[in-house]
Amino acid sequence: MSVKYVASSKLPTPYGVFTMHGFEDTETGKEHVALTIGEWTEGEAVLGRVHSECLTGDALFSLRCDCGFQLQTAMQHIAEAGQGFILYLRQEGRGIGLINKIRAYELQDQGANTVEANEKLGFAADLRRYDMIVPMLEKIGINQVKLMTNNPRKVNALQRFGVEVAERVPLQVGKNRYNEHYLKTKSTVLGHLMSEHHFHDND
Repeated sequence: MSVKYVASSKLPTPYGVFTMHGFEDTETGKEHVALTIGEWTEGEAVLGRVHSECLTGDALFSLRCDCGFQLQTAMQHIAEAGQGFILYLRQEGRGIGLINKIRAYELQDQGANTVEANEKLGFAADLRRYDMIVPMLEKIGINQVKLMTNNPRKVNALQRFGVEVAERVPLQVGKNRYNEHYLKTKSTVLGHLMSEHHFHDND
């Protein structure tokens, strides 16, 4: 496996003090991070999120997606529980990269949905991979998770790599007038599980 653990440090946040574990993928040059709070025993199902990088949502407060809201809410839930993890994976734009994501946004500005835009650019709807989670979870001592996600494909991906998903915890946050169409596409085209009221509450 090309993903190597490098170092750990404290990461104080508005939600609590996490421990940040750095990993390097020597094959791709990508750097991934695990955040943890608390302790657990072997075989315990630990609350957590596997989050793919979204610079626009996570760092630039974009309202075009729900990514930043999901990351913040996951950190908050974990801190409140006093136990949990986040794997922050550097695969921007469902794996197509930042510049191609901007190209896709340009097509979305012209009326395409998020999947159509990716396909017009010659990409699959979702190019993310999850093999790097295996050494990351192994390092932080987790093999069973309570996964915060709306995406059943992510649950299946983790299970394919031998991670037991004891529970899927919905994470329905961040709907607004700029991302309502995007969230509908996630639900109807990509199969994300979202309740109807998630689309009708006007923020």
